[in-house]
Amino acid sequence: MTDTLRPVEQALPDAAPTASGSPQKLKRSIGIVGGTLLTLSCVTPASTLFVVVPDLFSSLGTATALTIAIGSLLCIAVAFCYSELGTLIPSAGGEYAMVSTMAGRLAGWLVFVLSLLVVMIVPPVIAMGTADYLAPIVHLNPSMAGAGVMLLATLAGLLDLRANAWITGVFLVLEVIAAAVVAVLGFTHSQRGVGSLTSMQVAGSGGHTDTVTAMLVVSGLAIALFITQGFSTAVYLSEELENPRRNVARTVLATLAISTVIILVPVVAITMGASDLSTLTGGDISSMVTAWSNSAVGTFVSLCVALAIINAGIVMVIQNSRVLFASARDKAWPEPINRSLSRLGRFGSPWVATLLVGVPGALLCFVNLDTLYGVTGVSVTAMYLLVAVAALLARRGQHRHTPAWRMPLWPAMPVLLIAVLAYILSQQEMTYLLWTGGITAVATLYWAFYLRPRRETRWLVSIPEDVQA
Repeated sequence: MTDTLRPVEQALPDAAPTASGSPQKLKRSIGIVGGTLLTLSCVTPASTLFVVVPDLFSSLGTATALTIAIGSLLCIAVAFCYSELGTLIPSAGGEYAMVSTMAGRLAGWLVFVLSLLVVMIVPPVIAMGTADYLAPIVHLNPSMAGAGVMLLATLAGLLDLRANAWITGVFLVLEVIAAAVVAVLGFTHSQRGVGSLTSMQVAGSGGHTDTVTAMLVVSGLAIALFITQGFSTAVYLSEELENPRRNVARTVLATLAISTVIILVPVVAITMGASDLSTLTGGDISSMVTAWSNSAVGTFVSLCVALAIINAGIVMVIQNSRVLFASARDKAWPEPINRSLSRLGRFGSPWVATLLVGVPGALLCFVNLDTLYGVTGVSVTAMYLLVAVAALLARRGQHRHTPAWRMPLWPAMPVLLIAVLAYILSQQEMTYLLWTGGITAVATLYWAFYLRPRRETRWLVSIPEDVQA
């Protein structure tokens, strides 16, 4: 018994009402093009390339492209799980709605906590990279610049979703252009052959060359999974996508394919075009672009990346506010909090939830970046693992005959994914495992002492009924 309710009206009798007395619901206002633009913008390929990938270069050197490629292959299996579950359970709750329905309310609650960690941490991680790419024009403190981006994204997140789809679409074009420029310059200034992509070398201290071990690659896979993680946005937006039974899967899979190309091709070009191993390990992509061309091109690319980061912040705030909105609608909190989080503004956006995502995100810009990276990697890996478990259970009982997109190679695909993700998780640093585990333990206590004793009135995960087949 998963205690997942359908329809929404039964799950939230005292939610903030509309004029007709029914509970607040998000409106279906975007098609597959708008959904893909928003989802791609949340993957934020260019800002990920320029902000997150340099951290991988510093530890993995020439093995960075290989690690991202392996991570992308794993993400295909993850995308299959999201596509099937997302068409079965098209809810703004995303992962937690899917897992609650298939594996029970406690499992869904733990996934919600993990997803909340990810959605709160990732935007400031990306936003703090803004200062580096505005440097050709103005020098800013990274934390202050990141906080400013988060607040700007919060204001944009209060607008209509359709308007944001066009805004983010324009920014997305700019970041794809920046990634393309880097790829072209890297390939035209190649210093080493394709074989360097598997040479497994990184610059060590004192000018020595160190070997990248298989264990380092496995450890780096947590960050590699994080790099393309944003394709799950299509599931969060499923309540606002037209024809979700069809468009969720298409958006998830198309976004993963496009974002992998946008990220991986420039990484290959950078690996082949870096002047030496020390330059590659340093990961200063802007300096490499300037060396390959001139300062004007370097400035153009840097400004495109800065806009891409702002774009990512806008989309992530949109996505993440939907998670909080859905948790309130599903009565995860004391009633005054539920009522506040479920309120929609004049543009149809959950404005209280948007503020509660954006403002704390601005504050997180002042936390140590390595800690944010580590906790995010562990959280994403653990969340994917639980989603894979839910996918393994997706064809039992009534769900066997529900109209939905179905993944190939089931159940082998989710079983293999569970085994691989569990191993990756076991190879992460103990500090980050303890941080994530501690937060999860506190959340479990909240479940045990508040949610479970009130199981008839709290954490009633609901699924909208207006889903077109």
